Amino acid sequence: MCAAPAAARMDRAAFQELERSFSGRLVGPDDPAYDEGRRIWNGSVSKFPALIAYCTGVADVVAALESATRGGLPVAVRSGGHSFPGQSLCEGGIVIDLSAMNGIRVDPVNRTVRAQAGVLLGALDRETQHFGMAVPAGIVTHTGLAGLTLGGGIGWLMRKYGLTIDQLLSVDMVTADGTFVTASASHDPELFWGLRGAGSNFGVVTEFEFRLNPVGPTVLAGPILWPLEEAPHVLRFYRDWITDVPDELTTIVVHRRAAPLPSIPAELHGRPVIAVISCYAGDIETGQRVLRPLRTFGTPLLDLCAPRPFVQLQAMFDPSFRPGWWYYVRSCDIERLGDEVIDISATHALRITSPLSTCNIFHLGGAVARVGEDETAFGGRGVTHTLNINGNRTDGEGFAEERAWAREWWSALEPYHAGVYVNFLMDEGAERVQQAYGADKLRRLRALKREFDPGNVFRSNQNIAPAA
Repeated sequence: MCAAPAAARMDRAAFQELERSFSGRLVGPDDPAYDEGRRIWNGSVSKFPALIAYCTGVADVVAALESATRGGLPVAVRSGGHSFPGQSLCEGGIVIDLSAMNGIRVDPVNRTVRAQAGVLLGALDRETQHFGMAVPAGIVTHTGLAGLTLGGGIGWLMRKYGLTIDQLLSVDMVTADGTFVTASASHDPELFWGLRGAGSNFGVVTEFEFRLNPVGPTVLAGPILWPLEEAPHVLRFYRDWITDVPDELTTIVVHRRAAPLPSIPAELHGRPVIAVISCYAGDIETGQRVLRPLRTFGTPLLDLCAPRPFVQLQAMFDPSFRPGWWYYVRSCDIERLGDEVIDISATHALRITSPLSTCNIFHLGGAVARVGEDETAFGGRGVTHTLNINGNRTDGEGFAEERAWAREWWSALEPYHAGVYVNFLMDEGAERVQQAYGADKLRRLRALKREFDPGNVFRSNQNIAPAA
């Protein structure tokens, strides 16, 4: 057991008072489960909370929150624990852990699903795909639904159906003063607006209700690989090709060293490659025609694009983003893949040394852009791409070099930055949070923060300070 610092210990009387009103498990520094409990997906983050409160329902959430505020302790909220900067943990405070609140209820008649805040994306897909439906949500199955949704939610279905927040019908939440509220388009619409893109700032969401969309169960999906030295040519072709592809197609461009997966021939393992990974969520034959120009461009090293179950596609990135590895990310939105952006990216991609480091370029547009910029707090409806530059290692060895590589690539692109996706931010300060939302939205969000969390209890996030 790793010894926790003295500051990470809760007052005994306060612990006993919480224990009397709490039905879940309370884990402190002296508990054998503490070290495991304070581990999160990003292994580079190590924090020592005073208490981890594994909640079983709303009453537990309220009790843990009230205990923290009475004692003046910091609060962090954890569902999947996938926050890049580790904001689902806090030093010397209470972690409100929602992992046990993982119920899912599908209504196939009304095409809706209710999911508690501890649900992971893989579980949501499994339940909804049983009925041939899905919520657009993420690309890694062990991501927590709550954090992904509250920041926006980009994924394989976004060009056809929009972001995860665009499917959101209502939210149940506990506010900073312990009040239980429900927000929707007709009930507290201003709060509902803010929750869709900046939601972690206003309370602890305990349950979501989403609209379901018909998907699959088979989609045309998978990667096509070219040698990385051909990246300038591939990216220029790709930029021109995607200008008129249908909304059914969502693509992600990946720069990396080919992973040692069973589906990839051994002779390609570790080779620097550029890949375009596609998901065509529509008629398979039509998708084959749409993807033919991409599949016949140049001389691909490998083409794994094929009809496959949607749930298989959703798990495709899992081996590349395993829990406990060390992750560092720099991200930006860009207006378009201009020649300068392409050349910068191709140059820095050739400097990849870690077998785990990647740069992913997400293609937005389609249904994402058809929602008005001011309809939700999410910023960046009009951009065409989001870049996610990951400097990753299995542990701390060589991690400083990977961070430097990611920062250098990001800095080289700075003249072309057009905002940032809030879920891809590290601890980068208030200026970067403003870049995620823009000045006008931020003013509106600060007023909302003042109404629902004037004491900034919920500050272990990409924080929005209450208006003065």
